[in-house]
Amino acid sequence: MFDIHSLDFSKGSGLIPCIVQDNITLQILMLGYMNQEALQKSLADKRLTFYSRSKQRLWTKGETSGNYLTLISIKHDCDKDTLLARVSPAGPACHTGADTCFNEKNEAAGLEFLETIIQNRKLKPKEGSYTNQLLNAGINKVAQKVGEEAVELVIEAKDNNAELFLGEAADLMYHYLVLLTAKGYSLQDVVKVLRQRHQ
Repeated sequence: MFDIHSLDFSKGSGLIPCIVQDNITLQILMLGYMNQEALQKSLADKRLTFYSRSKQRLWTKGETSGNYLTLISIKHDCDKDTLLARVSPAGPACHTGADTCFNEKNEAAGLEFLETIIQNRKLKPKEGSYTNQLLNAGINKVAQKVGEEAVELVIEAKDNNAELFLGEAADLMYHYLVLLTAKGYSLQDVVKVLRQRHQ
């Protein structure tokens, strides 16, 4: 963990810019400013708090909307005058209702888009959701479904029907992601293991 007192708040008259990035999708959500007190509160509460230049006070993102930004990690740049906070957003990051303050969709480029949906179902269950039915059934049921889908994919791989093969591949990938989520892991955890194997 970095030393707050080593940061250079002087360039911004006591404020330091904080770039906010979704920890899963890696999309940039917004830019805010922190003073030392806002940074200390963010670290203590694990929710991003900024210093509002217009209101001249601290404000925790989501304090009125409920769209908190849960802090996953934070680091400074090489000059120690800018922060990068990786977060898990509870909803749209922008006060306009947009996903980001740059009016972009908060979607990942790869499989993370599906992982985000599954993780959101775990955090905010939706009535009638198949994902929630699986998660509620427990690890054994989810693991069993992964096994069933793997067998179905192997069977389809022996034929030349692209539509059926790709459909089963999608089913296996979906259930695999549900299993990771149910176990409390993410694709990033798996990618980390794969990278370590190929160093």
